[in-house]
Amino acid sequence: MNPSQIKLVQDSFAKVAPISEQAALLFYGRLFEVAPSVRAMFPDDMSEQRKKLMATLALVVGGLSNLEAVLPAASALAKRHVNYGAKPEHYPVVGGALLWTLEKGLGDAWTPEVADAWTAAYGTLSGYMIEEAYGRAQAAE
Repeated sequence: MNPSQIKLVQDSFAKVAPISEQAALLFYGRLFEVAPSVRAMFPDDMSEQRKKLMATLALVVGGLSNLEAVLPAASALAKRHVNYGAKPEHYPVVGGALLWTLEKGLGDAWTPEVADAWTAAYGTLSGYMIEEAYGRAQAAE
């Protein structure tokens, strides 16, 4: 990711943060729509999970300028996700749901440049998390 992409991600997330509850509802609604099998990995009451999602996104987005600072937390999160049943093939599905959510939440502010920046950010982080949780071979697939 280059500095311009980091700024686009951070600026666009700042526009979504005020509607974080709605964004989290959109995200999980979309995720469970496109991948109903993952619903069983989550609690029945999703209110805390939605808060965790948005808090984690805020932490990562805020740390993009100093990625080394957020990588230990991303590694720990990736390893916890293995215990919940997450598999490498879930990461692209989650990424698709995230991008869809951002597109809906940002409306006209969702430009091709913003989409590219978020795609790069998610690709960087998810690749790292897959590698941390499953090893380098899985991350390359």
